[in-house]
Amino acid sequence: MTAAPVTTRKDWATDQEVRWCPGCGDYSILTAVQLLMPELDVRREDTVFVSGIGCAARFPYYMNTYGLHAIHGRSPAVATGLAMARGDLHVWVVGGDGDMMSIGGNHLIHALRRNVNLNILLFNNQIYGLTKGQYSPTSERGKVTKSTPHGSVEQPFNAVSLALGAEAAFVARTHDMDRGHMQDMFRRAHDHPGAAFVEVFQNCNVFNDGAFAALTKRDARDSMLIDLRHGEPVRFGADGEWGVVMHGGRARVVAVAEAGADALVVHDETDPDPSVAFALSRLANTNDVPTPIGVFRAVERSEYGSSVTSQIAASQSKAGPGDLHDLLHSRPTWQVA
Repeated sequence: MTAAPVTTRKDWATDQEVRWCPGCGDYSILTAVQLLMPELDVRREDTVFVSGIGCAARFPYYMNTYGLHAIHGRSPAVATGLAMARGDLHVWVVGGDGDMMSIGGNHLIHALRRNVNLNILLFNNQIYGLTKGQYSPTSERGKVTKSTPHGSVEQPFNAVSLALGAEAAFVARTHDMDRGHMQDMFRRAHDHPGAAFVEVFQNCNVFNDGAFAALTKRDARDSMLIDLRHGEPVRFGADGEWGVVMHGGRARVVAVAEAGADALVVHDETDPDPSVAFALSRLANTNDVPTPIGVFRAVERSEYGSSVTSQIAASQSKAGPGDLHDLLHSRPTWQVA
């Protein structure tokens, strides 16, 4: 296959006016993707963005590729069908925490479980933005919104933990305040065969402004963001003074001077057992404590579409092409008077 033609960000952007609230984190995510696409050696006509309903779901309008705006929560299911029928395409799925973790939750976990060849970007702002500020499945306990005037009593989803629990082969987290980090995670997702899931902490400056500020403000990142790097000890802080150890099957933060550098977890994103990655995902249950970002897991598994195609080819080589009439009239059948 010949290399894709040289393109620039302008080639990947449509002529549509980008219509998000001024200051929305979606703008920076869109910019990161549009700047990244020319570096991926892919063609616009072989690229598809699929979305559901919500602010994030406007994404396909702004990408000069094929695109599909599906119904609420169904983007992983629609994208699964597309990836199965056209294994030659690069299929991206974009949605918010309400869209993909509430009504679309079942579709999401099964796309990850099956390892369908999709790049799934979850914009997590911990709120329903398009419908004007109701709590979402990732909103923290006690969140006061129009739909929870006395505070949410529900336990929120941890998106990375959910993906790891679904045995996703590639799981990562990034945030909308660091374009370079976003592009690294999106590139890794694109290059990974099978289902790739990236959670993006994204600010909704109208209905949930500053939800991740304690983590993502420039002067807080050294002490609050734990950047996972494959093959390296998990440590952070301006001088690497903090680290992560495993104790009793749980990950916890320690002072390196007290625990010793040799006690720190060495991150292995390729470990077939997701237990340590899951423990790392549970380090933070609020947005005001040190939180891991980066690639949690990147393992090789058989890709669903290729496996099904091979299975069909093997079946046909033994029995020949199937007969639809025989299939419809095969047992058990009933005649209804």
